[in-house]
Parts: sequence; C-alpha cells; structure tokens
Amino acid sequence: MLTPVIMAGGTGSRLWPLSRQLRPKQFLAFNNDATMLQQTLSRLEGLEQQAPIVICNEEHRFLVAEQLRQIGCGGSHILLEPVGRNTAPAIALAAIAATGQDKDPLLLVLAADHLIQDVERFQASIEQAVPLAEQGNLVTFGVVPTHAETGYGYIHQGEELGHGFKVKRFVEKPDADTAATYLASGEYLWNSGMFLFRASRYLEELSLHQPAMMEACLNAMANTATDLEFTRLDADAFAQCPDDSVDYAVMEKTDRVAVVPLDARWSDIGSWSSLWDVSDKCESGNSCHGDVLLEDSHDILARADSRLVAAVGVENLVIVETKDAVLVAHKDKTQEVKKIVQRLKDEQRFEFENHREVYRPWGIYDSIDNGHRYQVKRITVKPGAKLSVQMHHHRAEHWIVVSGTAEVTNGDDTYLVTENESTYIPIGQVHALKNPGVIPLELIEVQSGSYLGEDDIVRLKDNYGRI
Repeated sequence: MLTPVIMAGGTGSRLWPLSRQLRPKQFLAFNNDATMLQQTLSRLEGLEQQAPIVICNEEHRFLVAEQLRQIGCGGSHILLEPVGRNTAPAIALAAIAATGQDKDPLLLVLAADHLIQDVERFQASIEQAVPLAEQGNLVTFGVVPTHAETGYGYIHQGEELGHGFKVKRFVEKPDADTAATYLASGEYLWNSGMFLFRASRYLEELSLHQPAMMEACLNAMANTATDLEFTRLDADAFAQCPDDSVDYAVMEKTDRVAVVPLDARWSDIGSWSSLWDVSDKCESGNSCHGDVLLEDSHDILARADSRLVAAVGVENLVIVETKDAVLVAHKDKTQEVKKIVQRLKDEQRFEFENHREVYRPWGIYDSIDNGHRYQVKRITVKPGAKLSVQMHHHRAEHWIVVSGTAEVTNGDDTYLVTENESTYIPIGQVHALKNPGVIPLELIEVQSGSYLGEDDIVRLKDNYGRI
C-alpha cells in the first residue's frame, strides 16, 4: 500500500504577485477552484493508499490544515519543518514517521505545486513503478519531453527494466543546443522530482551516502511534540542537518535507481509563461481569468482578482492584478519576475511577504484602508472559531458587526454584539472575539494609535498554539 508524501514547503517567487512568501503557489488555485495542494491529493483518488504525510513550513501550517480539511483529508499527518533543509532531509523525516510497528510502506513522494492534467496516465505510471520499488529500486518519474527545455534537469535512460529503465545518469539543466540533442536522441526524460520507493530502502541509502544527515533526522524525530494536528520536530537537532536535495544526496549516488516515463501533460508551473502554455485559450491565444476585457490583443495571459483589467493592441504579455499589486511582463521575460521579488524583499515591503487579504486559523482579514495612526480591516470569523485572548500596548479598536453575531470579551465583561451594533476596546484592555453562531461573522475593525503592527499583539490564551 502506498503512503503519499507531499512536499509542501518552499516559498516561491516566480508567480508573484499571486504567489507570496506566506502564500506560495502550492496554496493557490490557477486552473480550477482547487488549490495545487488539493489537486495533488485529489489526483490520487482510486489508488490503494494510506493517509498522506504532508511536510510544510511552520508558517504555512494553518493553510495546509484548512486546505486538507476542505477536501476531506483531515486525518493527514502534518510534519512541520522548523527550518528548510531541502528535499533529502524532508523525505527522510517522512520515511522515519512512516516506519515502525512493523510498517514499511512504499512512499510516493510528490511536490505539492505540480500540474498534471492526465490523471489516468499519471496513475498508470505509478502502478508501473510499484513492482520496481518492491524489488528494492529507488524509482523516479521522468517526464517525456515535448520540446528542448533548458529549465529542467534531464535523466538519461539506460537498459530496459520492467516497465521502466535503469538510469545511466542525471544531467544538469542544459544549454539550448544540448537540450535539442537530448530531445532528438529520444533517450532523455525531464527530471520531475517525483519518486516511489520503500521507506526503509531510502533510509538505507541515506545512511550509506549521507550519515550525518540521517543522524540529524533521527535525532529530530526522536523528540517530537504534537500540537493540534501538527507534529513538531526537535528544532535544535534539525538545525544541525545538512542542506541537500534528494537528487544530490541519494539518487545520483545509488546504483539501484530506475526511471518510469511519465506522459501525463505535466508542468511544474515555474513561470507565468509556463502557466499560459497549459491554460485554455481563445482563438487569439489569450487566457483570461476574472474581469478582463481585451481588444485587438494576442497571446496574453491576463488575471484580474479584484477589479477590471483592460488592454488594447498588445501581444505576448502577462498581466496579473491583485488587490495590492499589478504585474505587467513580456512572456519571454517572466523568469525575471524573481528580480522584482528580491527588490521587494530588500526594501522590506509588505508585498513580498503576504497579500492584503491574510488567512488565519480562525478566518480571514483584509486591510482595506490605512493612514497616519489608523487602519481599517474587514474581518471574517468562521463559525465556532475564536481569536486569541490578547491585548495591545499601542492601539485601541472599534468593532462594527456587519453580519452574524459576535461574542466579545472586553476586560471582565462578556457580551453579544449583533448586526449594526458596535463596541470599543481601549488601549491595554484584555479582549477576545468569538463567533458563537453557525454562519460566518463579518465585522469592520477600526484601529487607532501610535503603532498598528501585528507584533503589537500580546497573546494570553490561544486555541491554535500560537503562544
């Protein structure tokens, strides 16, 4: 039986402004209503499998838990990485978690941010890989190339091995001429970064080739703590772990590696232009999402999240609008978006880190206006959810309920505030907000004071382990 291992870490920068540090592309929906993480799990339906293991960053834990809950995967095992150490240690953590008590499953290792459009062929490739993995091979999936791509690593196929091939070698990203040679030979596949192997076999190979990494992972998993549905590692032990990818640490060193070809309309959505490549288009080659009007324009990717986007007489452009940023880029230059992101990071701008609309375990808030000594937020609290018991040193808050009913703790008093009613929280007052109802609670919060940053929250009690 398979145990899916979903690697949902990382903070992508190539799909800014939709992707941000605190909401990278694996948690976004591009081609339908489901996010890429949700699609990754949903395309496994029908395979014989156990509950998945999801590995993510500490700061993304509530996003992962909520998106799993939405698709009925609430019983998943969520491992929190205290620091990023690349894919080889992440897979080791999952392998250690999956073994023990006479369990040694086949691990199907998948990235949470890949697009696979032909699910039937994808599942067929997995089933073809199972016998190879059961024989002790470490199996990787090689995407059948459609063009001479220079942005992917390649796998050179060797002799036939069941429904796959032995791997002659892994090849780094080539230049254009070399990529064309690879494509013409028919012997090379794109390296997808997806794997299937027995948990114990991976740990054996890691112990052989990277003993220090193996020891650090064992130490980190020897002293875990459970927090809600999350498993926290020993942060100090994991910090000692070397940083390396599974390809460099294991796959390029072992002599028991096989590759199964994958021809399932795969893409890693590594840029806006690659998203345009796999998107549905009109006769003019335009792919539009949201409120978009194009006139005399061709080969455009246009996305509008919050307002009308119009373009006249342009071609080969990417136009992406969010509530707080607009990107316009030539499709041939979309790999350069990461330079904009680096500038935002260097300048410590909020647009690098998060959207105007911010997700919390209890709901969402949207910073709809701000100025000197004030800020206005629209807050939505899920039914039954409660914000932390907290206080602020530098700001007062005024809450106006728009929809639903709020249970407010204000100092020693607890009372209900209903639609079109309001309440005031003075500076320094201990307070809390709860939605006791069965519909979402929506309210407007007006903050005023000398400092309005999120770090002026002193949490005294919290249902979500954030103290």
